[in-house]
Amino acid sequence: MTHGAARRVFLAGDSSVADRQRGFAPMAGWGQPLPLFVPGAPVINCARSGASSRSFVDRGRMAWILHRLLPGDLVLLSFGLIDMKPDRGRHTEPFAGYQHYLRGCVDGVRDRGAHPVLVTSQERGVFDAHGNLRRLLGLYPPAMKETAADKSVPLIDLNEWSVRRWRRAGPRGVREIFLHLEPGDHPNYPDGVFDTTHLRAAGAVECARFVATELRDRSMLEPGCFAALESAHVTAEGLEWPDDHVFAELTRNRTLEVAE
Repeated sequence: MTHGAARRVFLAGDSSVADRQRGFAPMAGWGQPLPLFVPGAPVINCARSGASSRSFVDRGRMAWILHRLLPGDLVLLSFGLIDMKPDRGRHTEPFAGYQHYLRGCVDGVRDRGAHPVLVTSQERGVFDAHGNLRRLLGLYPPAMKETAADKSVPLIDLNEWSVRRWRRAGPRGVREIFLHLEPGDHPNYPDGVFDTTHLRAAGAVECARFVATELRDRSMLEPGCFAALESAHVTAEGLEWPDDHVFAELTRNRTLEVAE
């Protein structure tokens, strides 16, 4: 999947991938720090909080991407955390609707001469009373893997990587990865927060580094597109959150309507 020149990287996914504005800091999706590791290719993060594979398609967000794709672009597709919820407009069954929407996205990207890449969702940071990590995403990662095999699509298994990483961290260590804050720790969360789904900046940087390393090691972009993959200096401190009004301007063009 090598290119003659660096192309763009589009991200389609849910809140685990999405950019966050300053009012949500230190929460961040892994798509937010990805440009730190892929400075040689523009990253267009179209992921949205609360999106499932179904709602991303049904509300026109995938069409927005397809309308703008050029041959050779990459599209990273990462859904599952919201698909499992019972919401009528978002829910899909792993080996039914979920795979149907993934296949449709893959076909749409390929029809435009671009390259789809499936990325399994990171696992939630939930441990049982005995300190064992729970696999709460259930059959969604296996369903995505089956789709990748059936459609011959590259797969980045962020889920399996995250399971190993969270297990090493343990119940206490994941507090530095997920949005666990005590009252008074951060002005955006004065009463504290205990979130086992959304990453804080440090966790987002770790996930982005893994995704970028996979892109490099599997020659999905030119070698010159990457930087700092082994550098300990790329940390959460280097991540920026745009002000709310700037964030609104950045996302204004990524509307539900494809027509301009």
